[in-house]
Amino acid sequence: MDQNPIQRTDDELLDDARDGSTHAFAELMRRYQGKVAATVVGMLGNCEEANDVGQETFIRFYDALKKFRGDSSIGTYLTRIAINLALNELRRRKRRNFFFTSTDNDRDIPELPSASSTDQYENKELLDKALNRLDGKFRAVITLRLIEGYSTEETAAILHLPLGTVLSRLKRAQEKLHAILTSFKEGSS
Repeated sequence: MDQNPIQRTDDELLDDARDGSTHAFAELMRRYQGKVAATVVGMLGNCEEANDVGQETFIRFYDALKKFRGDSSIGTYLTRIAINLALNELRRRKRRNFFFTSTDNDRDIPELPSASSTDQYENKELLDKALNRLDGKFRAVITLRLIEGYSTEETAAILHLPLGTVLSRLKRAQEKLHAILTSFKEGSS
């Protein structure tokens, strides 16, 4: 344990974290917080629930340290936890919306921080809004495959789905996204 944690491998840090080293666990969190945040924000949008899910992801990982066998990489394992928690949050949102309907169709779409009106920002805002309209199972595939850049095989492994299911969901998700974005464009004309 005399090495700088930043110079240690994930496996070494994992072993130390299992032995109770909070420094080792903190380093693992530092290494993977960006990946977890990108996954969660891709699923939920930039909102308070995304922060909660991100924190809960690391709490669950900490609780599962002794059980983690290393069949997948730490990044893949954390991504799977984040996706599951985000899907749970999406189900909670759907239940809340069922009981507390609103005439404002965009009520459940999180607001993004204000920024200048550059085309790049507007396009990202529009994409985030469209992603929030997708069902969770489609959003998960789009987030992992197209936003996070996982291969189709990795996406299937993370979601515990057959490859064919991932491919069909990806195709349907892209069609749905295209339709949503087209309706946004027609609505602004």
